[in-house]
Amino acid sequence: MSRVQLALNVEDLDEAIAFYTKLFGIEPAKVKPAYANFVVSDPPLKLVLLENPGSGGSLNHLGVEVESSERVHAEIARLTGEGLFTDEEIGTTCCFATQDKVWVTGPGGEKWEVYTVLADSETFGTSPQHREPDADATPCCGSAAANEPAATCC
Repeated sequence: MSRVQLALNVEDLDEAIAFYTKLFGIEPAKVKPAYANFVVSDPPLKLVLLENPGSGGSLNHLGVEVESSERVHAEIARLTGEGLFTDEEIGTTCCFATQDKVWVTGPGGEKWEVYTVLADSETFGTSPQHREPDADATPCCGSAAANEPAATCC
């Protein structure tokens, strides 16, 4: 099964969790520091909330969650065949999960990922591919401050 992922930057994680719990009528599937996600069955959606004070209400990234690593690799081949530049992350830890994924950038600069979750992780991640510019010590999706997600991935 595939589902669309929408990752939003939010000002206040607790306030956003309360709102989306009411909107979708479900509790979040995962809550961690500055991060939460909802697995919505109807409509099929993975909603990711990344606490980013000063960037609330903006799009972080988009994605398609797929069922397997084989599907991720098939998408890498397909997207490459279509002439799109792909940025691959195999076995990366990002957003409190170990994942296989591929990234492409849309015509407006929007980031899309096709990914599968291999396992949960207790850490936010250290993916080198999607750090903030000039932030060599930044974790995946992180800003310069420890454990604060930034507006670039996951």
